[in-house]
Amino acid sequence: MQYQSQAVAKPYFITAIALFGGQILFGLVLGLQYVVGDFLFPAIPFNVARMVHTNLLVVWLLFGFMGAAYYLVPEEAERELVSPKLAILNFWVFLIAGVLTILGYLLVPYAKLAEMTGNHLLPTMGREFLEQPTITKIGIVIVALVFLYNIGFTILKGRKTVINTILLLGLVGLAGLWLFSFYNPDNLVLDKFYWWWVVHLWVEGVWELILGSILAFVLIKVTGVDREVIDKWLYVIIAAALITGIIGTGHHYYWIGTPGYWQWWGSVFSAMEPIPFFMMTIFAFNMVNRRRRSHPNRAATLWALGCAVMGFLGAGVWGFLHTLAPVNYYTHGTQITAAHGHMAFYGAYAMIVITIISYAMPVLRGIGDANDNRSQVVEMWGFWLMTVAMVFITLFLTGAGILQVWLQRAADDPLPFMVAQEKVAIFYWLREVAGLVFLVGFVLYVASFFIARPARVAEGAPDAVPSPAG
Repeated sequence: MQYQSQAVAKPYFITAIALFGGQILFGLVLGLQYVVGDFLFPAIPFNVARMVHTNLLVVWLLFGFMGAAYYLVPEEAERELVSPKLAILNFWVFLIAGVLTILGYLLVPYAKLAEMTGNHLLPTMGREFLEQPTITKIGIVIVALVFLYNIGFTILKGRKTVINTILLLGLVGLAGLWLFSFYNPDNLVLDKFYWWWVVHLWVEGVWELILGSILAFVLIKVTGVDREVIDKWLYVIIAAALITGIIGTGHHYYWIGTPGYWQWWGSVFSAMEPIPFFMMTIFAFNMVNRRRRSHPNRAATLWALGCAVMGFLGAGVWGFLHTLAPVNYYTHGTQITAAHGHMAFYGAYAMIVITIISYAMPVLRGIGDANDNRSQVVEMWGFWLMTVAMVFITLFLTGAGILQVWLQRAADDPLPFMVAQEKVAIFYWLREVAGLVFLVGFVLYVASFFIARPARVAEGAPDAVPSPAG
């Protein structure tokens, strides 16, 4: 490992993987509750399981982003972190706050949790994805500020590259937009208008900057392509992502009481949102095809390519399918939305976090540039099982959504919501089966870490592993 302070990324990565496992388990619980309504009731009602599932998604991705920053920034800045000890302290604060929040969801009625945490002093709770108690939201602000101090001053005192500059811009945007989670007006239209400034501008705005910078870092390491070439691609991709993502926020404003011009602005610019993801796919494959070195970590390369493809399919193609206002009129809030959300989050963000973990963990564990062949084969089996399972989850939810639109909204004699849900139950059962396959893939992915050995030990070649510094 080139810089000792990069080691602080390791607990962040391990925690991210553990919380990802928790998210998968609660996703399976939710999937079963769709067809067996009283499963685990009243211990874990549907609304609580959904809160835990979505909150774990956000938290584990944030742990992954922070770990990625702590790993790549020292290498990009060519200097140690300003304060590794502060990074570890920040880790424990964030972990304890996150665990206590999840336990609060599971063990305390939500209204009681709001009362216990002083929500009446600054009401922020009760909104989808932003269910966290106010005290947790404040804790996240503190964690973000400490994190930005550590990362920001490391970059300012060291080498400035396109990668760490764009990463820092994305992280500052992430922290800044989070402040809108504290704005909770009584007017529902106003509330939803600014609610999307957190939810949409995170995932279709600043998170894309983080995604692009991490992907570029890994591609430089595994391909050896000139940094100047990758930098030029990165500039173009990020510009396209910001232009389409920011104005494309309007596709959430169609039916919430905002002015009608948002139907045009939202439709036109959100229809262009697949462009940066398509460019990212071309970018990744182009860099791999032009590579000047054969990196031994084939699994990390596979994750990087998979991230580009699945991100384009999930965020790009499935997003475009229902983003135009005349289509969204029928599909809004149906299982088509869920199909898009599952593949987009997995493809764009889960896979980029796994990509950097796959690349960095052998180095962090002192194994070398890559695990042995057996471990990589198991990891790649995990990749294919999770990815193919997610494709089928998306297809089954899409089928459920199309049938739901027809039965509930477009038919001459529309059916009530619950009757329509019974008609599409077969898709929910199939989705649950695909979810179990996804779980098997995740178990194999985790198992690959436990069986990993240095490549030279496994293959009997003392020079099989290049310098860990890469």
